[in-house]
This record gives sequence, C-alpha cells and structure tokens, in this order.
Amino acid sequence: MDLMKEFWAKAKSDVKRIALPEGEEERTIKASEIIKREGLAEVILLGNVEKIRDKARSLNVNIEGVEIIDPETAEKTTQYAQEFYELRKSKGITLEKAEKTVKDTMYFGTMMVKLGDADGLVSGAVHTTGDLLRPGLQVIKTAPGISTVSSFFIMLVPDSTYGNNGMFLFSDCAVNPNPTAEQLAAIAISTAETAKNLCNMEPKVAMLSFSTKGSADHELVEKVRKATEIAKELRPDLQIDGELQLDAAIVDKVAQQKAPGSTVAGQANVLIFPDLQAGNIGYKLVQRLAKAEAIGPVCQGFAKPINDLSRGCNVEDIVNVVAVTAVQAQATV
Repeated sequence: MDLMKEFWAKAKSDVKRIALPEGEEERTIKASEIIKREGLAEVILLGNVEKIRDKARSLNVNIEGVEIIDPETAEKTTQYAQEFYELRKSKGITLEKAEKTVKDTMYFGTMMVKLGDADGLVSGAVHTTGDLLRPGLQVIKTAPGISTVSSFFIMLVPDSTYGNNGMFLFSDCAVNPNPTAEQLAAIAISTAETAKNLCNMEPKVAMLSFSTKGSADHELVEKVRKATEIAKELRPDLQIDGELQLDAAIVDKVAQQKAPGSTVAGQANVLIFPDLQAGNIGYKLVQRLAKAEAIGPVCQGFAKPINDLSRGCNVEDIVNVVAVTAVQAQATV
C-alpha cells in the first residue's frame, strides 16, 4: 500500500546497515536478495558463511554483495565479548561467559547495534520475542525518558473508512503480557508519538476495554480508567480517551450513543489494548478476517531500533520490517 511505498522511499534516501541474526533461515535469505536489489538497506546476514551461501544456491537466490558475518570467527568477537563483559559484570557475568554469549547471533547482532557497527536489527522468523528482548534490554536498553519497551502493528485495512482511512496503530501486541496502569499509559504515549513521527498521523488514542465510560465495573476496567487518567495527566496535549469499547472507539454512530462529547470516540486511529492476549488476538483477527496488511510487530522504546517478527512471517514481512527499521534508524540520534 501507499504507506509502505513511503517507507521504502525513505529507507532508500539514507541507506542504513541492518543486522539479520537469522542469516541461515530461508525466508531471511530470500528477503536479503530483495532488500539488496531494491536498495532498502545494507543487510548483514549473521551465521555460518558456507551454510548461508549453500542455502542461497539451493534456493536460487542471489546474495552477491550481501555481507555475511560468522560470530564464531568474526574479527570483532573478542571486542564484543569485552564490551559485553563490562556491561554485565555487575550482574555476575564472567569474561568467559561473555565470550560464549556474544557468539550467539542474537547477542552478536545486538552488540553490533550498540557499538554502531549496525544501525538496527530485525529478528523473529525463528527466535521468540523473548530472545529479542533479552539482549535488547541488557545491551541497547531504553531510550532516555522511556520506562516501558512495547510494540505496535501498523494495520492497513483495505476499503475501510475507519481510523485514518483504514490505517491504525495497534499496541501492545507482542511485548507486555499484563501491563500495569502506569505501563499502559506509557504504551499509549509512546504509540501516539510513533503515529506522529513514523506515520504522519494525528493520533486519536482509544484505551480499549469491555466497558465504555462506566458501563461496567471490574478491576480490569479500573486499570484502563487509571491508565487513561495517567496518560492524560502526563500528556495533556495528546487526544487520549477511555475506557472505550472497540465499536465506541471507531464507529461514530455508536460513539454518539456511548461516549457523547468525546474527541476520540468514533474517530480513534490508535488502539491501545488492555493486555497482550487482547492485542495479539485483535491484530490477528483483523489481519485474517479483514484481510488487513499487518506491518510489525515494531518495537518502540529502545535507544536504538531492534525489531521483532512473527514466526509466521513471510518474505514480504521481513522486507517491510527492515524498511521500517531503517526509517527508525534515520531518526535515531
């Protein structure tokens, strides 16, 4: 869709180096050919060099010009081990353990980003979200002023008048299983900023619940109410409202009945889910039943861009998340 064309154009305008720790994985190898050919990024495949080249040949994929680094034999492995040891020695890690740890492609790639040898990282076709978050939080850490790392999906719903002409940001769908009210508020603020800075949207943020404006009382609803209050207090300049049921958030006629006077209800384009179960189920329902394009999950809150993929991702998903990561890297100081 048009949004991805914009991301591709932005990525091409200032090419960044993106590390792919799953370099031996078939979809990743296929994606690297497209990324290189289109000039979206300089990708670095991490893994065994011969295995990657053999796999590419068997797939009839041209990866000529794509950099491949094997952490087992790389020139910078010793340096990365020393740097990782310095970062984690207060947590009890030894230099010997650090040397072993950085030979893992996930940790090696994260150290590349930390030390400026790569501008971003994309993983998740094989690894779990936890596999990405662990080194991310240990090495990259959160950006200044950010307390909670979270994720979002850009959802592009075809032939829809809801949201921003069918475009929504869904959060959090991949990171925080059961966020506190304070974390939920932080997620809402981060996603609103992402909507403005990455998607050029004027965010209208709905804090979702099974209740709208007091239609039900429950501790789960109370968490969303408290999160809304915190978010509004922290950022009175943002349009954030809740608690709102999904239909009240996006359907104007329903909003007029359930939340009259709200500047968000009926017009929401940023949907904040109360927990990970709701967020994960929600984005997959829209993706499969509404045939929406789901770009992500994209992480927000790290000091440098590292992003997760769904293990059910396809080649196009990897290409698109690399493009988004490259655009994020352009904005990283």
